[in-house]
Amino acid sequence: MNELVLFENLQKRIFTIRGQRVMIDCDLAELYGVETKKLNQAVKRNIERFPSDFMFQLTDKEQNEVVTNCDHLGKLKYSATNAYAFTEHGVTMLSGVLRSKKAVEINIQVVRAFIVLRQFAIENKDLSQRLNELEKYFIQHCEENRVDILEIHKTMSLLMDRTAPSKIGFRAGE
Repeated sequence: MNELVLFENLQKRIFTIRGQRVMIDCDLAELYGVETKKLNQAVKRNIERFPSDFMFQLTDKEQNEVVTNCDHLGKLKYSATNAYAFTEHGVTMLSGVLRSKKAVEINIQVVRAFIVLRQFAIENKDLSQRLNELEKYFIQHCEENRVDILEIHKTMSLLMDRTAPSKIGFRAGE
């Protein structure tokens, strides 16, 4: 599977549950090319490596919500036990209990996907704060001075300059 396809596939399989970004055991098993039962057995043999902030079992309500929102997880509806959710740290720990070459390669891609999502969240938080600042500015100045459209455009341009990504580092040949 090419890395771009894998990355896009991974992003669709990372969910936020209990305020944490996680992947479900059956999705991970599929990526690693093992049965979900085998993945969970390996985890249980090494349970000391998986504290509650690395892995937790879904409640009935959480599992129903995941099944309702994700077509590809419909098979969980008929599972005798609730699925396990692995945080980024839990996924990293899986590489220590699933020792195949494929598991290591997939693990690297999964961790990269988590990193990209974390960075995206950080960047959006900053943008959201800047838009709030802009809204406060407009409310204050429009009420006081009846700011004209040119002033608004000037301020928007300033904001866009502040939100443009900065270039850090360089590439050979630039």
